[in-house]
Amino acid sequence: MPIRTRAAVVESGGAPFTLSDVELDAPGPHEAVVRMVATGLCHTDLGVASGALPFPLPGVLGHEGAGVVEAVGPAVTGVAPGDHVVLSFTSCGGCRNCRGGHPAYCATWLPLNLIGGRRADGTGTISRGGEELGGHFFGQSSFAERALVDERSLVKVDPEVPLASIAPLGCGVQTGVGAVWNVLKPVTGSTVVVLGAGAVGLSAVMAAALTPATNIVAVDRFGERLSLARELGATHTVDAADLAEALADITGGLGADGVVETTGNVGVLRQGVDALGARGTLVVVGAPPFGTEVALDVNGLLGGKRIVGLTLGDAETQEFIPALVRLVKEGRLPLHRLISTYPFTDIDQAVRDMSAGKAIKPVLTF
Repeated sequence: MPIRTRAAVVESGGAPFTLSDVELDAPGPHEAVVRMVATGLCHTDLGVASGALPFPLPGVLGHEGAGVVEAVGPAVTGVAPGDHVVLSFTSCGGCRNCRGGHPAYCATWLPLNLIGGRRADGTGTISRGGEELGGHFFGQSSFAERALVDERSLVKVDPEVPLASIAPLGCGVQTGVGAVWNVLKPVTGSTVVVLGAGAVGLSAVMAAALTPATNIVAVDRFGERLSLARELGATHTVDAADLAEALADITGGLGADGVVETTGNVGVLRQGVDALGARGTLVVVGAPPFGTEVALDVNGLLGGKRIVGLTLGDAETQEFIPALVRLVKEGRLPLHRLISTYPFTDIDQAVRDMSAGKAIKPVLTF
């Protein structure tokens, strides 16, 4: 039987979120119904809602959910009703990258998560008044009081940790942390530069502070975010306009060993590449509109510089997210410093505050 719930629906590109009664399909063999407790608001949600990505609208977004399992399909084995779960991206589980522990690079990642709006078999998950809506966003569409969730999006977590404090782990936080731990892997004496002190960038700063990196440099245009970055572990903070000179002073002219680019601004990306030292690596996390290009000095790359694109921290979620939950519980990953909570009914206020830079990581609570 379909399950009635209330969701925040985007009617068309550029339209606000509108609360509406919708119906969820009955869970399939590898799906679960989750009662949402909290869900993070991410720039990817805003990008899709604006119409910048070809997701089918009207539709239900949301991809940083956390909640309690209410029902499971007959083939689900990893969770049971009553379990606390964080929701993350989905994947096919059978392609080479999934089998190799890199599900963020699943062969069917784009249609399953970002632009398809339906299950892999083409069937819909959400409807309204008999009309199908775009759903299955990151296998969850968690801007709703209940969500129909793909089994591979479900991560069972410690029930002692408040779900509102860990909802952002499913996307933004694991992206920033994974950029540092899974790609840069700093060693003693390393200089790590984080371009942009939003939720992803500050997650990267916190992650770098848990490594042997000697210099952790946060770069942004806003002084209050740089102050927070220093409190979260940055050893240096730099205004974006002064990056080249400041980094030369910090590294004695050697340049950065690792750079995490979170802004999606190609001018900042070029600055980051130029800031690398010999054999340095820049991780591209920020996503500008499809088709965006950046000009690079090719000869400047010949000193062994690497530019690496990254999706969702290249994380294997079943291992990575519980580890982050433990760090949050122990106070070693102070994620609460990034979070501002809003009632689900105030989703548009959360969007406005995030767009205006007043909130780093809005979390909607139910």
